[in-house]
Amino acid sequence: MVRLLRPLCRGTTYTRLLHLWVPMLVVSVWMFIDERSMWVPAAVLVPVGLVPAVRTGEGVQARLLLTPGIDDSSFSVAPSAHWRDRLRTVVWLQVRMLLGALTTGVCVWLPVLAVELVRHALGHRVDLPFLRNAAPHWAYALLAPLPLLALYGAVVGLGAVATAAARALLGPSAAERLSALEERTEQLLERTRIARELHDSIGHALTVAVVQAGAARAANSAEFTDRALTAIEETGRAALEDLERVLGVLRESERPASSRPTLADADRLLESARASGAKVDAEVAGPLETLPGHVSREGYRILQEALTNVLRHAGAVPARVRVEVVDGALTLDVRNPLPDARSAPGRDGGLRGIRERAALLGGRAHTGPDDAGDWTVRVELPPG
Repeated sequence: MVRLLRPLCRGTTYTRLLHLWVPMLVVSVWMFIDERSMWVPAAVLVPVGLVPAVRTGEGVQARLLLTPGIDDSSFSVAPSAHWRDRLRTVVWLQVRMLLGALTTGVCVWLPVLAVELVRHALGHRVDLPFLRNAAPHWAYALLAPLPLLALYGAVVGLGAVATAAARALLGPSAAERLSALEERTEQLLERTRIARELHDSIGHALTVAVVQAGAARAANSAEFTDRALTAIEETGRAALEDLERVLGVLRESERPASSRPTLADADRLLESARASGAKVDAEVAGPLETLPGHVSREGYRILQEALTNVLRHAGAVPARVRVEVVDGALTLDVRNPLPDARSAPGRDGGLRGIRERAALLGGRAHTGPDDAGDWTVRVELPPG
């Protein structure tokens, strides 16, 4: 019993009732003009529904009144983009008016019926066809709750029907669903990119700091310790700048990506690796400035992760870096010797990020030992 009466305590029941009453305001005004041509308001709604902006208004009303407090994407709030959307809006306006008329009717006549039954039980004459010739009797008072129960069921039921009809007729079109799916995909890709940005930038800085601190303690030299602290300071400052960029993207979704570092800033990475003890032999061939921005930015992050892996897993070993641009295509090649059988880099999340970055740009990446016994990270990115 409590479950059946629960809709009485929900605000949704009454907001849906209000939503169905709104069209009747126009009908009520028209009744004072010409009550014999009640078809006119319904006819006027046909050209009104063809206006693209009307669909936006109906969608907003549906969200606010049919599903209040819920961010329901079942109702589109975009203007009609095609004739199919306009026709669906016209049909919805007609359905809404029909349901509004039914709701108004039951909300008026069922309470009147309950009152008339009570009056007839008390001996008053009533002007209802089926009670006009019936003798007054107290038993009619027992029938008075029935119209109220019917009213309750009709209000809840018509509200549910209106919500289902609105979802069907005001729901997103195929083009809107595709656009929403693409937007969701872009958001997921952006989150993945931000996670990679944090991993690459902060991971690189922490790796350099750990290597430098360990080397300074082992060297037991004031001069070397000073150089190590300087390198840690510079790397930490660069990491903070990268962190600010990433947080800026989180705070401002429209912030341009052009503020992120590119391969033009690769010298900073190479010097950081050299300051950490690695002997980096770098070679740059081709015009880096001709690379598209997104390719150059992703190339910077790939190089950063490759150098981080050298320091993290191989230590202060010689590393060879080659950056080549040919006909707009970028090739990154980082090699370093493996002094033992350590293969941890192959399971490292950073290497997985390198492969993901390359795949997103339509390129390919190879990470692993080569025939000469070196660990190799080779990435080829096509022209952007």
